Amino acid sequence: MNTKKATLVGLIAILLWSLIVALIKDVSSHFGAVGGAALIYTLASIFLFFSVGWTRLKSFPKSYLIWGSLLFVAYEICLSLSIGYSQTNRQAIEVGMVNYLWPIFTMVAAILFNQQKANFLIIPGFVVSVLGICWVLGGDQGFDLIGMTANIQQNPLSYGLAFMGTLLWAGYCTLTARIANGVNGITLFFILVSIVLWIKYFMMGGSGFNFDWSSSISLVFAAAAMGFGYAAWNVGILHGNVTLLAGASYFIPVLSAFFAAILLNTPLGLSFWYGALMVCVGSILCWLATKTKS
Repeated sequence: MNTKKATLVGLIAILLWSLIVALIKDVSSHFGAVGGAALIYTLASIFLFFSVGWTRLKSFPKSYLIWGSLLFVAYEICLSLSIGYSQTNRQAIEVGMVNYLWPIFTMVAAILFNQQKANFLIIPGFVVSVLGICWVLGGDQGFDLIGMTANIQQNPLSYGLAFMGTLLWAGYCTLTARIANGVNGITLFFILVSIVLWIKYFMMGGSGFNFDWSSSISLVFAAAAMGFGYAAWNVGILHGNVTLLAGASYFIPVLSAFFAAILLNTPLGLSFWYGALMVCVGSILCWLATKTKS
């Protein structure tokens, strides 16, 4: 595959990932937070098995097999359940925005633990991103600490899981760069996520599911966006224009909110978009900080 086609495939991954928040929320409304997530990751695992393929366990560095599995599984569970446990569509979108703090935490972790060089832009980038999230969580009033606190207190579980997920993903990305040795464990990791979710589902006394056309279509689209998104990103990163893809990925928060607002039929005020844009700008500043020597 040539560079242009591979880059296009990578851009498709960004589009698919931008749909995930809305699709997970929709599936959870049909099957519940845990049951819906278990179904999504099970079907996504099948998609990945036939698209990315299977990596033999003995090909994994032992440390990556252990720590990569733990961090990836923990992150995906935090992501899916934070959205699934959201009480309203607006809350699901806000939780999704909190999750998109992971780029700045990943860069900070790379600087602290991987000796990644960065210049002064890392500081305003971090501050702008965090202020953007505060702006989003403040509601229609924009930056409002009292309003933000009251908003979080309505559902601390969802917001807490989303924030924990950002730290876990930053840890996974930082660790993978050091110990994976080029091994792609995505199929195995997705299977592990689905197993953990099924265990949780049945421990909660989960019963059968009632499938209909609407819920089935939502499930297939959610699993395809999740599974094929990772598969497409892998192609783009390996064979495409990595710089272009990295830059484009920082617009996922705005794209995700845009598609979620449409698919979940949830109007978002101007203050929300200001906050979402600030998250993007902050992430881009952090990225630029690592591209220029101090």
